[in-house]
Amino acid sequence: MIDNQHLPAEDNVAQPQAINDYLRPGIFIDSDHPSVKTFADKALTGIGMAPVERAVALYYAVRDGLRYDPYSMGMERANFTASQIATKKSAFCIPKAILLTACARASGIPARIGYADVRNHLCSPKLKAAMAGNDLFMYHGYVEMYLEGQWVKSTPAFNSELCEKVGIEALGFNGRDDSMMHPFDKAGRQHMEYVKDHGHFFDHPHERIQSTFKEAYGDLELVLGGVKGDFASEVSASS
Repeated sequence: MIDNQHLPAEDNVAQPQAINDYLRPGIFIDSDHPSVKTFADKALTGIGMAPVERAVALYYAVRDGLRYDPYSMGMERANFTASQIATKKSAFCIPKAILLTACARASGIPARIGYADVRNHLCSPKLKAAMAGNDLFMYHGYVEMYLEGQWVKSTPAFNSELCEKVGIEALGFNGRDDSMMHPFDKAGRQHMEYVKDHGHFFDHPHERIQSTFKEAYGDLELVLGGVKGDFASEVSASS
């Protein structure tokens, strides 16, 4: 049996009672959609059947296949479905975590999504201003996959090209050890601090996160609608 205390009521699905229940599709983690299966199958081309090997391949496909871009943050529900995310070239942390969770399920690996509030010490001045001067990122997305009898955490947010530009060691994943965020960049400066862990969920709790974002940052649709930029260049210039 698994701990279900963090599963959101608004999912409108039965709470998982066994590990294999985390193979089922959700409303947002629609792992049975053809676009998700296509993305996963492409990532697993030439990869064996061992779950750890497949999990690692999926992680890197999501990490580097979608460029991290917080300016792509549109709050419409469709933007948080794995089937839509799988067709994109860029996304921020939550959609990337949703996609990895869906791809894992589509590939026979039980997976669930988790969220934590993090403080990003290398947030660009432009993005920080758009977020009402706040460098606390609410509900940063991460993924838990069930591999070799244990839940293993990873976050596929920052692609390798971005990391190279801003002087951060790209976060790897071996399928056996938790891989979250390096606390320091290559120069020894603090990069990411986990402030509060909200735990894991069967599906993306969209309404809960929408409400939290609005309270913390204001109307993101209005703010981000008029703010665009090259995040990698901005952070590189300010670091």
